[in-house]
Amino acid sequence: MPAVDSPGSAPNTAPAFQDGKAPDALRTIGEVAKALGLKQHVLRYWEEQFPMLRPLTRAGGRRYYRPEDVALVARIDQLLHREGYTIRGALQALSGKGGAKPAVAPAPVSEPATSAGTMPAEDEIISALRVLRRHLETIRGGLAAALED
Repeated sequence: MPAVDSPGSAPNTAPAFQDGKAPDALRTIGEVAKALGLKQHVLRYWEEQFPMLRPLTRAGGRRYYRPEDVALVARIDQLLHREGYTIRGALQALSGKGGAKPAVAPAPVSEPATSAGTMPAEDEIISALRVLRRHLETIRGGLAAALED
């Protein structure tokens, strides 16, 4: 099973695959999606939105991701799902057009949120919100797929 970098790792680091292939081997869309915890349709959508993401395409439309493509997908995932950028903001950040800001800044916590009367660490709150966001995106993706059928 492929190992994925921890959430606190460097944002430009691609996931480490443990599948017996060479580190510079081409990866299928399924392998990349599984390693990053994403759906394949999300990767295909990102290919439309991010012109710099262009995996190799072979006969029958099969996509093969080079190591630099995998690193770019990991960076896009970092920007969108962990740092809160919009697609437009992530595109600007990746293309080097400065001034890109996250879509949503975390709101300051004004009330103690734990039973001990201490405020949880901001990182814990952000982490919990990211998990919730992924769950909601999964539900949205399932609903969209059901509507397409």
